[in-house]
Amino acid sequence: MVGLAQFLPMVLLNLVVGHVADHYNRRNIVATCQLVECAAATVLALGSFGGWLKVPGIFAAVAIIGAARAFEGPSMQALAPGLVDKSQLPRAMATMSSFFQTAAIVGPALGGFLYALGPAASYGSVAGLFLIGSLATSSIRVVPPSGMPRREPATLKSVFLGINFIRSRPAVLGAISLDLFAVLLGGATALLPVFAREILHTGPWGLGLLRASPALGALSMSIALAHRPIPGRAGRVMFSAVMIFGAATVVFALSHWMPLSMFALFLLGASDVVSVVIRQSLVQLETPDAMRGRVSAVNSLFIGTSNQLGEFESGVTAAWWGTVPATVVGGVGSIVVAGLWMMLFPDLRQLDALRPREERSGSN
Repeated sequence: MVGLAQFLPMVLLNLVVGHVADHYNRRNIVATCQLVECAAATVLALGSFGGWLKVPGIFAAVAIIGAARAFEGPSMQALAPGLVDKSQLPRAMATMSSFFQTAAIVGPALGGFLYALGPAASYGSVAGLFLIGSLATSSIRVVPPSGMPRREPATLKSVFLGINFIRSRPAVLGAISLDLFAVLLGGATALLPVFAREILHTGPWGLGLLRASPALGALSMSIALAHRPIPGRAGRVMFSAVMIFGAATVVFALSHWMPLSMFALFLLGASDVVSVVIRQSLVQLETPDAMRGRVSAVNSLFIGTSNQLGEFESGVTAAWWGTVPATVVGGVGSIVVAGLWMMLFPDLRQLDALRPREERSGSN
């Protein structure tokens, strides 16, 4: 229910947030959203400390955070290309991913220590970090025209322009939809508690190692890509990464040995980052600045849908068929989807270097 409360605002506001990100200062949008998230976390902290926070209040705060993130995500994605040269964008995306993965590893551990002091300490720390993030974002110097796109009246056509643009770019559509279906089917991480308890017969420490393994794989690969970006054949590399992702999911499902399970999850996280960096770089390089907000909003919706519905799909199929068969089917499904997409989207398969569209056109 907490996940649903965060996900619904993103779905309901998706078309609106893209238009806002393309017609107002993206830096200010991100900073304002972080202030809203700071306020919501502050309410949670005060409510926990004072003992007056109830379940409806928690859901309301979570929904507000979800709505703020709905505006923040596309604006942040659209802001990035204005901070670095286009030729450095793939390296920048990999660097951003490495920071994100570091936070994904350190954050839950730090949260666990803070929770020993009580929920108010955890929420209060979050509020403080959101405030620091907002101040840091406000200090960013954006290279025009990314900082203030030209405003246009909001019409039905302009709101849906992001969807129409993605449909007109087969490589972009293929990359986004490939990620959607691959993650939707290969959601092994949602079942980690079941694997830890019933298959690997380990306790909380083992579950912690399993949860850390894909994040460590993702962090290692993102650091590698930040130092040495993919030189060419990006489309084939992306398809190969998705197939490795599916194969690692199958290996994890069939493993009864803890080290092998951890290695499979490590490989799963590493291959997923390769796909993510290529997809994000391609979307940003193919999209004109004036439309990045709307395209990023659709991209964010695909990502959120795959993550949330992927967990739902994993749980439902595990209840129907059993944990191991459901995970094996999901991994095989990811491989099959990658094979089908190679045939359905030849433009994506033939994608070579991750360069601005005008440079690729000129070289042709």
